[in-house]
Amino acid sequence: MKEIIDEAVRVLKAGGVILYPTDTVWGLGCDATNPEAVAKVFAIKKRSEAKSLVVLACDLDMVALHIREIPSIAIDLVEVNDAPMTIVYPGAQGLAPEVVAEDGSVGIRIPHHEFCEALIRRLRRPLVSTSANISGEPSPASFREIAPEIIEAVDWTAPRRFEAGATGRPSQIIKLGLRGEVEIIRP
Repeated sequence: MKEIIDEAVRVLKAGGVILYPTDTVWGLGCDATNPEAVAKVFAIKKRSEAKSLVVLACDLDMVALHIREIPSIAIDLVEVNDAPMTIVYPGAQGLAPEVVAEDGSVGIRIPHHEFCEALIRRLRRPLVSTSANISGEPSPASFREIAPEIIEAVDWTAPRRFEAGATGRPSQIIKLGLRGEVEIIRP
């Protein structure tokens, strides 16, 4: 797996877009700190840049680098939740502007997926994670559901064998505030 991850990281560091499995569904990804790469993801998805993107981090330490202040409840949620969960944090920093929502928040998930975790650790930066589909179409639960135009548009594709362990469903999304506010966006 090391050689495959090294290849993916080379593509990501060069500003490329990858197609890869996550703990939920197949995703389009790029270096979440690279505005040009993020623009490529929006173009491939045919998605409005007014919508923010979810990013993946390998652990809470990486999350802390890209959030001004982690709400205390977030630590508890990350520690006890065993299902894929994206947390929308206030006060994003150090990310491409197109990843951040208009209110300054950003959705971050810590995946429980061996390939994703290893990839993000090796990249040492958050990874954009948006479903590998044209905006408005169903999310691909498996590689065979990905449209050919998506596959042809990316710079690198992970081997299909790494999709093992994915739920095939999008993550739940919870938005947190600094004063204990909790809003469930997607159960």
